[in-house]
Amino acid sequence: MPNYDAVLIVSFGGPEKHDDVIPFLENVLRGRNVPRERMLEAAEHYYHFEGRSPINEQARQLAAALRDLLAREGPPMPVYTGNRNWPPMLADTVRRMSADGVRNALAFITSAFSSYSGCRQYLENLEDARAQTGPTAPQIHRLRGFYNHPGYLEPFAESVRAVLRQGWEVVFTAHSIPVFMASTSRYQEQLLDACATVAGLCGNPPWRLVYQSRSGPPGQPWLEPDIRYSVREIAAAGNCPGIVIAPIGFLSDHLEVLWDLDYDAAAVCGEVGLPMRRAATVGAHPRFVGMIRELILERIDPSQSRLSIGDAPLCPDICPVDCCPPPPRRPSA
Repeated sequence: MPNYDAVLIVSFGGPEKHDDVIPFLENVLRGRNVPRERMLEAAEHYYHFEGRSPINEQARQLAAALRDLLAREGPPMPVYTGNRNWPPMLADTVRRMSADGVRNALAFITSAFSSYSGCRQYLENLEDARAQTGPTAPQIHRLRGFYNHPGYLEPFAESVRAVLRQGWEVVFTAHSIPVFMASTSRYQEQLLDACATVAGLCGNPPWRLVYQSRSGPPGQPWLEPDIRYSVREIAAAGNCPGIVIAPIGFLSDHLEVLWDLDYDAAAVCGEVGLPMRRAATVGAHPRFVGMIRELILERIDPSQSRLSIGDAPLCPDICPVDCCPPPPRRPSA
């Protein structure tokens, strides 16, 4: 195994102020056939929070917690952060790592479930960043996927139990993705396994998986049902005293959680008279931070136990060459 000398936390990134919003969204949507009206609509969600997404600060908190844990318990190594869409950009971070003398790094990608945008695209981003750095760029190997790791699912189940009431239904949510992207990855399979595991840890309440935060051209099929439709369906059935909305597809309470769930879905619940509570994401929960350390240790020492919970298989260290392929490019309008 390489002598790993750094950890890189790879995140999506988000705007920090009002003037960042449009440039950030243009970065996110570059090369995608998304109407500008849809982009401006998404911008209003950021403006509702003064243009600042919490995702960057949450990545910094995660990095700080991991840095402290590695300093206390080892293995001692620096922790960097780099984003796909907003500073610190991955290319800038990889150049900094090179200047610091890093030669072999491990990357923790803040996306638990397999899909092109949540897996392979980040690997492509890392290779692009290395190419921009040149021959002194460090080798960067990703840590394995963790959708069924107890360090992820157990603290999330803890947050669900904290707000669950007798007879309530748990409505798990994840980011909707194009149907084609879902059909060429294990996204839904992994989500359903994780939901079932968390529900089991919570005493097996009734539950369902729904989706949120859809974007893209209106005519392109994306995963359904949408959270708002499902809230209305549950209320219309008339046999559910309340729901817990559990954003299992998100690691932190960033803007899509705050807007789509705490604001938009909550408004629908109020409209139909359905009581709701929202479970917290794992964020920088100590058990989750400890999970990252465990993933580092198992990569450094292959004799370490590889933990998982539930019935689904472990993710491999190295993705197969044909996993999570990119979607076909659509011509610009």
